[in-house]
Amino acid sequence: MNSFNFAIVLAIGLSGTACAQQTVKEKQASASTSKKQQTMDLSKITDPQVKQAIEALQTGDKSWYSFFTENPAMTDDGNKVDFKSFFVNALGKELFLSIDRVENEGKDIHGNFKAGQWGTFPVFFKFHKNSEGKFDRLDIGQDK
Repeated sequence: MNSFNFAIVLAIGLSGTACAQQTVKEKQASASTSKKQQTMDLSKITDPQVKQAIEALQTGDKSWYSFFTENPAMTDDGNKVDFKSFFVNALGKELFLSIDRVENEGKDIHGNFKAGQWGTFPVFFKFHKNSEGKFDRLDIGQDK
């Protein structure tokens, strides 16, 4: 192999190494973003039970169910849905990416939400608390 061919082979090899390094850096950045999403700041949520419930939702922790009555009412975009069936599929797969607004004494949460196969979009979660302090209703839907 002459020196010209060697230089070309060396240049191609080095450029492949640079591409591989960039891919590793991109993967590290993506992993860092995922960690940030899991440790998102929930300090805007002022109702302690709502905050704890959202923390459980964020991590896919089954303690999520303990914040609710045995058979809470639930709507998704105004349509009645079964709470337990809904969260069997959603818990651990769906989560808030940001909390943008909190209203109604900390019981109404608005933010960007990753909804599994349906994509990412702005949503609201409206928690309704009974006299014992448990949530007996949850209304969720897309924010307009």
